[in-house]
Amino acid sequence: MDYLLLKLTHVACAVLSYGGFFVRGVWMMRGSPMLERRWVRILPHVNDTLLLASAIALAAMSRQYPFVHGWLTAKVIALVLYIGLGMIALRAGRAKPVRVTAWITAQAVFLYIVWVALARNPLPGLGSG
Repeated sequence: MDYLLLKLTHVACAVLSYGGFFVRGVWMMRGSPMLERRWVRILPHVNDTLLLASAIALAAMSRQYPFVHGWLTAKVIALVLYIGLGMIALRAGRAKPVRVTAWITAQAVFLYIVWVALARNPLPGLGSG
């Protein structure tokens, strides 16, 4: 697959992933029954699988790997944090203030991931990584 097409796929999946997470967070805060819809529970997993697969393919094609390149390591660690926060935010059973805090924090982590991806530096603006 062409690198540019793969990168476009990755970016599109990232945008869809964030958009879906944002909307589901709003539904969570409103107590919307939309969160119980089957497609709402399944579609994010399909998209996130494509997102992860495209990330792995991009890393392989560019020969840049986590735990070798600092910026990619930072993205992977932040991704694990983002997933954990997302699970806290969108799974019922926790107090709503905890879920909202996790949702907001997850968005900050997502923005950090994008920031690192664009700068290819774990600490953009603070020197090389």
